[in-house]
Amino acid sequence: MDTAARPETRTERASGPSAASKRKGTLRQRIWRERWTYTFIVPGALFFLVFAYVPMLGNIVAFQQYSPFRGFTGSPFVGFANFTVLLEDPAVLQALENTLVIAVLQLVFAFPAPIALALLLNSLLSERIKRLVQTVVYLPYFLSWVIVISVWQQVLGGGGLVAGLLDGWGVSGFDAMTNADTFKLLVVAQNIWKDCGWGTIIFFAAIAGIPNDRYEAAAIDGASGWQRTWHITLPALVPVATLLLILNIGSILTVGFEQLLLQQPMVGAEAAEVLDTFVYFRGVLGGQWGVATAAGLLKGVIGTILVLSANKIAKRLGGEGIY
Repeated sequence: MDTAARPETRTERASGPSAASKRKGTLRQRIWRERWTYTFIVPGALFFLVFAYVPMLGNIVAFQQYSPFRGFTGSPFVGFANFTVLLEDPAVLQALENTLVIAVLQLVFAFPAPIALALLLNSLLSERIKRLVQTVVYLPYFLSWVIVISVWQQVLGGGGLVAGLLDGWGVSGFDAMTNADTFKLLVVAQNIWKDCGWGTIIFFAAIAGIPNDRYEAAAIDGASGWQRTWHITLPALVPVATLLLILNIGSILTVGFEQLLLQQPMVGAEAAEVLDTFVYFRGVLGGQWGVATAAGLLKGVIGTILVLSANKIAKRLGGEGIY
């Protein structure tokens, strides 16, 4: 029998274009069919809408001589005058320099720290010891910066544990918490101590996804533990590390407002003033809302450019990027 002449079966008719379009339905029907999926999305969408996108409308203050008593509609527009004042202010240059130095130090030292810790813990053979170490290094993440600074003050301050030990050995005057010359390194060390353990969770998940047969095959071929780490584990961590690196570059101008605000009286504004604290002192305390908003807007624009540039460079180098 000629297949071209045989009648169309019921199955073939049901799988035709009309049936597919019927299953697809209208937009309203598809939303209703997947209503429970959209229900789970709504809380997160509302969070970003209320706390991220709606506040962006306040960036209009950067182009106004804003007064809280006049409001957005009553405050006069001044164009780019606030940006001009911002760029001519020497305090901004000092804050920008401190921000960039701390950000670069964090990328060099704090960013690789969770990767190194994850590799170290993954190499431990005892599961009991591994869980104990994980619990200990996770704990600082849940402490507020007020508690963290207090703990470090008790250890590295002028009347702290280290100073007491050095006094017993004849060395007096130690106070790392008030040393402006080493303050930026101290900030990075505090970040590593507080956040390093929590950052290992992502890399532990990536390591857990590596098939064991790769390690077994490498061991059969005579690869040492270091060689297995270098050729199997580290390449598997590259996509995750690239994603986190791009996101960190986007927030490179945000280096920890609360942490630096708490320690600025001890070391002075010259060492601890960053863009976030500048915005706080000029805007909230000083009443220069337009200049402070201009600084925040400029920081956001630079961060967006850095994310787009880093993502493009990552793709050109053969990586996946973030989109």
